Amino acid sequence: MTGTPHVVSDVMTQTVLALRHGAAFKDIVKALQRWQVSAAPVLDDDGRVVGVVSEADLLHKEEARTAAPAGYGQGRSGPDSPESASVTAAALMTTPAITVRPEAPLPEAARTMARHGVKRLPVVDADGLLQGVVSRADLLKVFLRGDEDIAEEIRRQILPHLFPDSAEPVRVLVRDGVVTLTGRVPDTALIPVAVGWVRGVDGVVAVECALAGPPRRPDLDPDLPDAGRVPPHRGRAHRLPEGSGGS
Repeated sequence: MTGTPHVVSDVMTQTVLALRHGAAFKDIVKALQRWQVSAAPVLDDDGRVVGVVSEADLLHKEEARTAAPAGYGQGRSGPDSPESASVTAAALMTTPAITVRPEAPLPEAARTMARHGVKRLPVVDADGLLQGVVSRADLLKVFLRGDEDIAEEIRRQILPHLFPDSAEPVRVLVRDGVVTLTGRVPDTALIPVAVGWVRGVDGVVAVECALAGPPRRPDLDPDLPDAGRVPPHRGRAHRLPEGSGGS
């Protein structure tokens, strides 16, 4: 397929919250609340992503603290307590970080999120430096693409390459991301290929295919005479005598 599918760098958020590995517990809580995010990547001194701290990590720490034996850690509690202030991002983070590259196709990012059960992925370059963050909401942006834009890509970048010699143009209708293909094509073996390529177009939700091959011509029996031709009369013709009325 000649169309260029969207990649992570097309939809990722570039201005993101990142934490230094020495960030204190209460500062992390404040930062997540201020940025209204549920997780943030943790960077080392060189700016490389070494882990991720999420709200779940913070809650696990609080659960462990409140489950301590009676008399242990009594007094101030919560993110402003001395104990919480001494905990850093390096101690809280989940490591190694699950990341994705900027040039990765969107389906790859979606599979990575699903496999690891996360909602956001730090985007890193070949050196591990943070480039941005991609979320589930970012991946869904492609489905906001207009129907006519999707149809035009299919007409221009897919059909001419698969069916250049089609006697009649393949008709493309897109409604709410659902693509319907109708018409006749010279090679039915390419129909599954067309469906696969169309399904891979950004913004396509589903494909309904009603493509068919060329009209079939009836098979003529070679032993039968051609239509419209009178077979030659075999044998000698019987001639009536002159003057006979044929009665």
